[in-house]
Amino acid sequence: MSNGAEPATAVDADTGPALGAEFDTPDRQDWERLVDRVLERTGRGRDSLVTTTDDGIHLHPLYTADDTDDGTGPPTGVPGLPPFVRGARPDGAVLAGWDVRARHDGRDPGAVNEAVLADLDGGVTSLWLRLGEDGLPVSALGEALREVRLDLAPVVLDAGADYEAAGRALLAAHRAQGVPDTEVAGNLGADPIGLRARAGGDGKTGDVAAAAALTAELARRHPRLATLVADGLPYHGAGGSDAQEIGAAVATAVAYLRALADAGLDVADAAARIEFRLAATTDQFGTIAKFRAARRVWARVTEASGAPEAAMRQHAVTSPAMLTRRDPEVNLLRTTVACFAAGTGGADAVTVLPFDSALGDLGQPDRFSRRLARNTQAILLEESRLAAVIDPAGGSWYVEARTDALAHAAWDEFTAIERAGGIEAELESGALAGRLAHTRRARAHRIATRQDVITGVSEYPNLAEPPSSRPHPPEQATAGGLPTVRYAEDFERLRDRSDAHLARHGSRPAVFLATLGPLAQHTARTGFATNLFQAGGIEPVEPVEPGGAGGAGGARGAEATTAELVDAFTASGTTVACLCGSDTAYAESADEVASALRDAGATSVLLAGRPGTAGSSDSTAVTGHVYTGCDALAVLTGILDTLGVAP
Repeated sequence: MSNGAEPATAVDADTGPALGAEFDTPDRQDWERLVDRVLERTGRGRDSLVTTTDDGIHLHPLYTADDTDDGTGPPTGVPGLPPFVRGARPDGAVLAGWDVRARHDGRDPGAVNEAVLADLDGGVTSLWLRLGEDGLPVSALGEALREVRLDLAPVVLDAGADYEAAGRALLAAHRAQGVPDTEVAGNLGADPIGLRARAGGDGKTGDVAAAAALTAELARRHPRLATLVADGLPYHGAGGSDAQEIGAAVATAVAYLRALADAGLDVADAAARIEFRLAATTDQFGTIAKFRAARRVWARVTEASGAPEAAMRQHAVTSPAMLTRRDPEVNLLRTTVACFAAGTGGADAVTVLPFDSALGDLGQPDRFSRRLARNTQAILLEESRLAAVIDPAGGSWYVEARTDALAHAAWDEFTAIERAGGIEAELESGALAGRLAHTRRARAHRIATRQDVITGVSEYPNLAEPPSSRPHPPEQATAGGLPTVRYAEDFERLRDRSDAHLARHGSRPAVFLATLGPLAQHTARTGFATNLFQAGGIEPVEPVEPGGAGGAGGARGAEATTAELVDAFTASGTTVACLCGSDTAYAESADEVASALRDAGATSVLLAGRPGTAGSSDSTAVTGHVYTGCDALAVLTGILDTLGVAP
């Protein structure tokens, strides 16, 4: 340099600038000291930054190579080779992207055909059709597939107990188009165990041996055709964790492997006939880890079975359980995150359910929502080029550590099922259902207390949203089967009660917000209470701007008197009130205002703040509290009951 100063960055003649060489190399202890310094101001320790998943996996705020036993990371391997953590194919989805699979559940073959052709023209690469009692008649399959090039668009069937008749109808459609037997792809969708999980042992679920016999019969003529599905969705839909879902799906596949071996197939050929179906959720990193961990667990099974090169074939479906009926457009964001995570995690095929799927039967989304569902994948594949990188999450210490921990948890679940006699024995005894219920209750508690937020439902709801006129599908499976739940359904039932009340009475149930002190002192708690009450379909009513002569109509920011608050409460027409203010305001007037409101007819007076909040603990007129972490579902249900809102 002309002034003789040393350059700021070291330079090596062979490698070029060593960027960042002027900075000290940070280490974990440096980070911990800085974090501790910040946390000291809040009175918390580093443990407060650790969260725990449903599978008991502790998620830490920082991951490095030091978080693994040997400092090199878990056994991820390389793409296309066991244990397939980094993907089932050496080239990932770089050349053609993942398989964009659209689901069709309609009952009218003409309408299904129109929707199928539109999807294929819009970039869908395979079809997933529901047939039988809850979908298309098997006899109408040919009409639904009219003008579909079956040599280019593989079809996956979901026909329940009618899988054999549906499968033979599909093969007949291939023959009618002149598709050679050796080129027939797709999946006949036989899953007697999954059907039993959903419907219970009602005699209509078929048996594993019959599905294996059909597979053995077709395997000789159709080497590319899969026939069986190991479906994790019934366990996910019953509230299960990621490890429970993987463990149950793998246990299902092992049951099929045994039956296929008995039917005369070798392990490698048998494994090639099974496709796994797993849910993708808004837990982005959890979903990425799920698909990577599932491949590792299955690789261990096939290795022990003598077919180590048999990789898991994965079909990801955006979780029906996470979809909401309220503010359904937000589902577009949920399914985008889930699709991104499934693709990043290496799923072979991805189905994005339309955003309005929860509003009615899954087969009834309209043309617009179907278009958005397939274009979600098109944007990620073609505009964002997500598949252009093989295993894009690989090398992240967080993802690798979470994958490793989840693989161990899933293996523990799988081996527990096997020790109990296998998946069918676990379904028969109810033991698996019990474990799923335990996880479901834990999640329901987090949702009820709003630790797990459902945007547009439990947080930031839109009370101006008109209720849907579309019929709701049943939330529960048939007697004896696993339940089918959606995470938002408890809060949505409260909104349904509010809507029915509005239709009958012309107004929503309401809570009067008694604001204490100047505006600047009660805004935060007023905003919190407003958000909470609206999650139950309850209209928060604030007093008119306080402080003017002759009533509550003066300058904004002045304090309302107790008399003004009582007058406003009486005018509101409700019998439930909530005090909102600062600790100072509570100390000065909470007891006085609460007592006055009770004297004026309030059957319940809540206070925005934890029990023991300064200045409020001595008030006998306060009947309850609302605060961050309270059981919002119970509070809202109690308010609706108090107000006489019909269930």
